[in-house]
Amino acid sequence: MEHALELAAQGVRGANPLVGAVVLSPEGQVLGSGYHRGAGTPHAEVAALADARSRGADPTGGTMVVTLEPCNHQGRTGPCSAAIAEAGIRRVVFAASDRTAQAAGGARWLRDRGVETDGGLRQAQSEHLNARWLRATAESRPFVTLKTASSLDGRVAAADGTSQWITGNKARADGHAIRARVDAVLAGTGTVLADNPRLTARPVPTDDAAGAAAGSTPPAQPLRAVMGLRPVPQDAAVRGPGFLQLATHDVPTALAELHGRGVRHVLVEGGPGIAGAFLAAGAVDELVSYIAPVVLGEGTPMFPPVGVPTLAAAHRWIPDPAGGGAVTQLGPDVRLRLRPAGDGNDGDNDNDGDDDPAAAGRTAVDRTAAASNTSASNTTAGMTTDTPATPSAPQHNQE
Repeated sequence: MEHALELAAQGVRGANPLVGAVVLSPEGQVLGSGYHRGAGTPHAEVAALADARSRGADPTGGTMVVTLEPCNHQGRTGPCSAAIAEAGIRRVVFAASDRTAQAAGGARWLRDRGVETDGGLRQAQSEHLNARWLRATAESRPFVTLKTASSLDGRVAAADGTSQWITGNKARADGHAIRARVDAVLAGTGTVLADNPRLTARPVPTDDAAGAAAGSTPPAQPLRAVMGLRPVPQDAAVRGPGFLQLATHDVPTALAELHGRGVRHVLVEGGPGIAGAFLAAGAVDELVSYIAPVVLGEGTPMFPPVGVPTLAAAHRWIPDPAGGGAVTQLGPDVRLRLRPAGDGNDGDNDNDGDDDPAAAGRTAVDRTAAASNTSASNTTAGMTTDTPATPSAPQHNQE
């Protein structure tokens, strides 16, 4: 199970939980292993069975060890419970139960067909790994990735408004790769009016080969969502099939509408306004921050005031090793992948309160309110996401 958890942590966060699986022979020898690599790819159990077969091993009569109860529904891929039964697996040992209404019930389905099942082994570690995904699922909203790109001193644009490009091509190509695997890309109307972005996933020219490009155009583009009350011009580049305007400033309302349209993973891009609104709402599950080795000294800051009157109320983040590592160099730039601290996933100390359900439910707004009752927190709760920090300044630099 420890090995399965290590495999799970190599997966990509998003619409699905991180899951790892190991297939054992009746004698307890490892036959194969695998993990879920992202939406639309084989689930961990199927990947582990395929790995065993590729090595010439027969899983019949063996044991499947998996970090999450096998799913029992038909989505982009078939139900793992059926694949396990068809493979002749005799016993399934899983860490955490699947509590989602759509996929739960795999263990019972397997037991009804004579497969022995045991749950709860390393349950806390599995839930720790997927704490934010579990929270998003419980709240019936998409998993939220916030992407930022800034200078070393946290600026997204220079004093004169210039911002393209603070980061280099490799960082931009990586950002487009994230777009290619999410269900929706969300920006504020301020960004649309200032920058006229397309919000599509596409190849980006490389730095070292004329005419070459990194990445490829995905077979299906993500939904292009714009949040805010100001109308989006009819000739805006973001318009066309797959465009949606969310006429609200309220983050939970926007997320509820996206969830109702089948969006399970949304990438939030754009200016400081929308970034600050999602941060203040405690709705950011993953922060991907690209930092360029550039110092601007002044200009548009990456985040607006977010109601933090004292250090104790700061929004804190921890490095996330999932999906390739917490720190990655992309040409001259660095990508940080972070998770919110204080949500059941902050650190390796088993006595730090990670398993406290109350702590897991605290949002950034809760922490701010606990620290201060100033009007600053009231300002962030109603932050306008369609107003540029500087009316003529571009809002982001990864269009």
